Parts: sequence; structure tokens; C-alpha cells
Amino acid sequence: MCDEHAVKHGRAVNEAVVGQVGGGSSFQGSEGSGFRYDFTTVVDRRGRDAVAYDGLGKEPGFAPDAPQPGFDVIPMWVADMNFATVPTIPEAIIERTKHSFYGYFRATDEYYDSIINWQRTRNGVQGLTKDDIGYENGVLGGLVSALHCFATAGDAVLVHSPTYIGFTNAIGSNGYRIVHSPLKRDADGIWRMDFEDMDRRIKENNIHFAVFCSPHNPCGRVWERWEIEGAMDVYRRNDCVVVSDEIWSDLILSGHRHIPTQSVGEDARNRTIAFYAPSKTFNLAGLVGSYHIIYNKYLRDRITAYSSKAVYNEMNVLSMHALIGAYKPEGGIWVDELRRVLAGNVQYVADYVSRHFPGIDFATPEGTYIMLLDARRWCQDHGLSIDEVLRRAWSVGVAVQDGRQFGVPFGIRMNLALPLSRIQEAMKRLGEYVFIDE
Repeated sequence: MCDEHAVKHGRAVNEAVVGQVGGGSSFQGSEGSGFRYDFTTVVDRRGRDAVAYDGLGKEPGFAPDAPQPGFDVIPMWVADMNFATVPTIPEAIIERTKHSFYGYFRATDEYYDSIINWQRTRNGVQGLTKDDIGYENGVLGGLVSALHCFATAGDAVLVHSPTYIGFTNAIGSNGYRIVHSPLKRDADGIWRMDFEDMDRRIKENNIHFAVFCSPHNPCGRVWERWEIEGAMDVYRRNDCVVVSDEIWSDLILSGHRHIPTQSVGEDARNRTIAFYAPSKTFNLAGLVGSYHIIYNKYLRDRITAYSSKAVYNEMNVLSMHALIGAYKPEGGIWVDELRRVLAGNVQYVADYVSRHFPGIDFATPEGTYIMLLDARRWCQDHGLSIDEVLRRAWSVGVAVQDGRQFGVPFGIRMNLALPLSRIQEAMKRLGEYVFIDE
């Protein structure tokens, strides 16, 4: 990273932050830490096409407010990492741009082979072929295509809650009706699906289309095999087409393992439309480029036909090369290091919140870099609304996301994909200015 881009402004940032090992944590990469890649340098992304920074205060009801003077921004809302991506990605893009022709093209065998190899080495997927893979502009675009293929406007769609806001907007704005089956926390505080509730709601609403999120956003659950099998059995008994959003599947934290939905049985393999992307893993959302894996020819033909007729679902040549660069062996090393960093950040926040913020409840995420806090008890104990809590945080630059957008009345959604020094500063500010007794 260029030194001139490093953050050297704002009340809480000083030169010692730039390039340091965050808090001396063994999870953070630096020279001598055993890490190949840098996850400690704080970079100024203002004016660099980053909505996480430049979007503050510009989308009321969605984006946090901009901070008051004297505080810099700690972006903890939109799911955008504040780590420079693996170098093989810009290298691949730059190498392609050296050839100054950017005309019509087709996806190459290298593109498909990269996906096949990545899925085999990371997720244990065997037998995946080029024919099973298709390009998607995005997971949400693919979801909408699937809805138009296998449901009629006005039909009900089963989704677990809390619910990713993208699902809510995509399903609702296209004329479909969302039916929520709430996830419930067990005696150990772990989010679980309620199979009986799912079955009942599907039958009562004559549902034949379901959205499954694995790992789950925003709860951070990494489903175990028996849980996926249980959900897929409910969908099988009710003849549901299933869209499985597995965009977070590379970001699994220590002690857990991603199990592709399509791998739990032959029926699951044939009724599931799975969506993946390098965008969350490598912070490539601005390049646009996801892909589906569909083994069932009937499902695949319908999706492909709809997408091609709409003439919107076309790959960008640079996003193709970005995926190829991401899925190189170096990308695997980078992701493994990133997962260690994220696990350290999650543990730091979990410990800090538990020690310093009584009344704030949470379940420690098993995957993703999202932590969902529940401030209901704290707000009730202090006679404050969640709006006031959010305003306090935003005013001092802790740009967390309003959890109500995900169906959590007192929720605070936090993106923890930042250098640990920024996480530490955010917790410090929450303790000094937000979760305080007055």
C-alpha cells in the first residue's frame, strides 16, 4: 500500500496506527508475524469510490449519518472489507489491460477451470463441470431470475429471519411476498432453524420457492450437515425450488466448515440453485461478477434462458480476469490468513462487549465478518431508543448499521473486516460515548 494513502487524520488516528501490528495481536499480519499479506495498514479510502466512506449521510434510512467534526470514520456497516485484496487480482487485471483491445469475448476455459479447482480444493466439490457453471451479474440478480422462472408475482417465498436486506428488497420489489421463518437461539445461544415452523409456513402459504442462506447473513451461522439435511428435507416434502446463497462460503471461522447445500443428497443436488462469488471473499463487489452452480438441467436451462433473453447478464472481461487472479493458489493462502484475522477480530469484540457492555446480547459468528448485536435489554435498562444509540455511535464515527433493516428491532450490525487497531478504537468510542450511564 502506498504511504500517501494511509490514514493520518482524525481525532482517533495517529501515525502509530499506520502499518502497526494491531494491539500486538498474533492474528494480525505483519513482518515477523508469520503472515505473507498485510492486514494491519489503515488506508484512507475517501474519494476512492468507496460507499462505505463516501456514502455516509447521503442515503437516509440506509446509510449511517456522517460523524461530527473531530471524528474520523470507522466503516462498520456495508459489507465491504478494509483490507487490500490479494495482489494476484490487480496483477491479473493490469496484465489484461496491457493488451489494449476490449471487444466482445467469451469466458475462457481458464475461467471455468479456476472455479472448478477452487470448489474442489476449498469445499471438496467433486464432479463439477463447465456445463454446471453459469455467470451471474450478482447473487441478487440471479435470485430474481430464479424467481421469475419458478414463481409468479404474488407468490409467497420462504426466507429465514433475521433476513439479509438484499433478499427483502429483491423479493419484495419484484412483486413476491416474503414469509419469514424465524431462526431461534437455543440454550447455548446458537441460532437454529425451526423445521416444524418452516414446514407449517410453507403449507399454510402454498409456498414452492425458498431462499436459503449458507453461511447465514446476518447471524453468522455456519450450518452443520444435519441442519442442512433437515432444511432440505422440508423443502423436498413440499416440492420447493431452493436458491442457496453461498457467497460467504469462503469466510468460515476457526472450528467450522462450509458444507455446500447441493452436497447433502441427490435430491438437494437437483432442486438447488446455488450462487457463489469472489466478491465477498476478495472485496470485488465493484467489479461485478458472480456465478451459479446448477446440476439439474431443467433448472439450469430455465435460468440460462431467462437471463439471456433479458440481455442484462453479461460478464465484464476484467471481472473474469479478477476471478482467475483470485482463485490462484496465492488467493487460497490470502483467504486462510484473512480468516485468522477475522477470527481474532470477532474474538476481540466478543470479549470486549461481554466485559464492558452489560445488556448487549450477541451470538458469536461462526462465519462471515458480520456480528449482530441485540441492544434491547440495554435500551430498556437505560430508557433509550435504538435510534438514540445509533445516533450516538454515528456521531463519533462508529458507522455501524441499523439492524432493523434486517428485521432485528434493537439490532446493530457490525462489519469486523478492518485492521484490529480500528476495531479497538471503535470499541473504545462505544464505551466512552455510546453505552454509557447518564
